[in-house]
Amino acid sequence: MFESLIQFVREQYKTNEYIPLHAPVFAARESEYVLDTISSTFVSSVGTYVDRFEIDMANYTSSPRAIAVVNGTAALHIALQLVGVKSGDLVITQPLTFVATCNAIRYCGAEPVFVDVDLHTLGLSPAAMAYWLEEHALIDTDGLCRTKADGQVIRACLPMHTFGHPADLDGLMAVCEQWNLMLVEDAAESLGSLYKGQHTGTLGALGTLSFNGNKIITTGGGGMILTNEELGTHAKHLTTTAKKAHSFEYIHDEVGYNYRLPNLNAALGCAQLEQLEGFIARKRVLAARYTEELEGSDLQFVLEPEDCRSNYWLNAVLCENRLQRDSLLKATNEQGVMTRPVWALMNHLSMYASCHRGELANAEWLEERLVNLPSSVLKDL
Repeated sequence: MFESLIQFVREQYKTNEYIPLHAPVFAARESEYVLDTISSTFVSSVGTYVDRFEIDMANYTSSPRAIAVVNGTAALHIALQLVGVKSGDLVITQPLTFVATCNAIRYCGAEPVFVDVDLHTLGLSPAAMAYWLEEHALIDTDGLCRTKADGQVIRACLPMHTFGHPADLDGLMAVCEQWNLMLVEDAAESLGSLYKGQHTGTLGALGTLSFNGNKIITTGGGGMILTNEELGTHAKHLTTTAKKAHSFEYIHDEVGYNYRLPNLNAALGCAQLEQLEGFIARKRVLAARYTEELEGSDLQFVLEPEDCRSNYWLNAVLCENRLQRDSLLKATNEQGVMTRPVWALMNHLSMYASCHRGELANAEWLEERLVNLPSSVLKDL
């Protein structure tokens, strides 16, 4: 049933061997930069490549500051702390996301509130968020957003740009302004994606990136916080164990975290970032080829939202139903072409099953139908 699709994928990657979902590409100065850190002996959290990676990322995204950290989850944890999320708070997010989004909320002692996604973005729906707040929240005399039922503070909104497709940020920012919520963008998957010409992760108070091995560029492990100068300075302080500058004394002025990105990883990131626009161009060619190949078929290819540029980190198709989804997954994986379903919805996981949530019809519909297809950068264009 899916033989033509499997053959199409093999033609794109020019191999009859196993095809992964998303593999890194090391095609430029990676070895040179990494060996340079080894020669310098500065392989840990102090070194010129960390500084360079932060500056280069700030320039690329047009963010005032970029703070390198050990992974994307650490970036989210610090970002939420910086907007004031603390124990007992609630944070509105989407159920269709990777578990790190919710785990970072829980690290702060807070709880997620699950609100539905939009089908055209796969990201948090402003309309669903506004409806849930109207039904369940109020603004108190101090200007805080609280639940009507028990007065819990709803502190922030945390959308995720799913598979690199930007969420409806204009709509989300409008709802956040109306309800006095801080907006933090989980842009882990959307490096290089633009929302109306502006880089994802730079429209909220803070945004976070991931450079895991399966992302569009990788540092092996790593992440980045994007924000303004003031919050960026505090983020740098918190992620370097909150140590005050001194020529020899060890003085720490608040609870900090050893979340620093090693120079060794940053060197890899610098080399990868130099190739990012080329990676995006090749991934967009692949997405266009998928679109053409699947036109008129039972599978609907997921396209970037209007007025956006998606990096197409992971290509996705929508099947007609759960049965077709499972058939596609079985056929492709049995023939050495890696495909994966979307994550289980967060409210279906035991540790988040009791959290507040709205109607999740779109997320549940997508969970039944969405499949990710091989999306590695094409090498031979």
